[in-house]
Amino acid sequence: MRKRTFIPLLIVLAVIAALGVALYLRGKSPPDAARLLPESDAIVYIHLKTLRAATHFDATPVERSKDFQQFIDATGIVPERDLDEAAFALHRMADAKGPNGPVAYSEVFVGRFDGQRLARYLASIASARETYAGRDIYSIPIEGRNLRVAQLGYDTIGASNMPTAEQIHSILDRHRAAASPFSGSSLLSARYRDVPAFSSAWAIGHIGLPFSDRGYLSVFGLQLPLPEDTTFVASLRYLGTLHLRIEQIAPTDADAARATGTLSTLLNLFRSVQQAQTQLQPHVSDAAFREMTDSMKIEQHKDRAVLTANIPLELVKQLTSPATETQPQP
Repeated sequence: MRKRTFIPLLIVLAVIAALGVALYLRGKSPPDAARLLPESDAIVYIHLKTLRAATHFDATPVERSKDFQQFIDATGIVPERDLDEAAFALHRMADAKGPNGPVAYSEVFVGRFDGQRLARYLASIASARETYAGRDIYSIPIEGRNLRVAQLGYDTIGASNMPTAEQIHSILDRHRAAASPFSGSSLLSARYRDVPAFSSAWAIGHIGLPFSDRGYLSVFGLQLPLPEDTTFVASLRYLGTLHLRIEQIAPTDADAARATGTLSTLLNLFRSVQQAQTQLQPHVSDAAFREMTDSMKIEQHKDRAVLTANIPLELVKQLTSPATETQPQP
């Protein structure tokens, strides 16, 4: 009698343990949208649903172009309201001055879509269509590039403006094989473990790609003493306020120490310039930006130079608000 009772109990415990392991592994694995991305030089991921709840950016009026408004009218998709996740793969182009520019993108979007309306709209503007892995891929010419778009599921869209169809095919292949919680690109496998838990947005790889200028990084017109192929891990977490963390991964501890010293000097110089401008032209709307810069710290952690900062929600709201006409100063 005891044996008959023990065996079912053992089976139940084994099932519970297996489910626990599966949930643990799932929690440690990258988001599905990021795992679908093809091989790339960098990855950027944003959990828009979390940021929307924190900042209410969807309530901010947005000025749209005529073409974008036509897209909304035809599909019913309002990005700031309907998108929950967005993942981007950045691909460095061999010829930065070529027709595809310095960087191409592959994207995966997760949210709430009307698949039939979206398919009708894509078909109406596509210059070509192919079927791959049981899905339609629409080719849409945009600004001299060819954007390929495919619906992966009822809530997921993939796209790529790479010159060939290899990347959109890879997204579809990964979608079919998405059962493994650790599937994904080699960059994701190598660097996702460095992303802090509960990050609402993060980026890994050569994040300087969009900001490269003659081989170096340039941000807001300021050239940083870092080569454009420097590896970064950047993250944004909401813990009552938004916490920014950017890690530069250096070849050695000594390289990290030099980068930390140089960046600290630049940060102090920037603060001095900002303080002087504030004294000459004080403006209330600059308070949130000053609060962010005042919270910035640059420290060395072994082979990494780490920048941390707190981003006030007021600054996020200012950045997401439409530009208003500047009033003349008396």
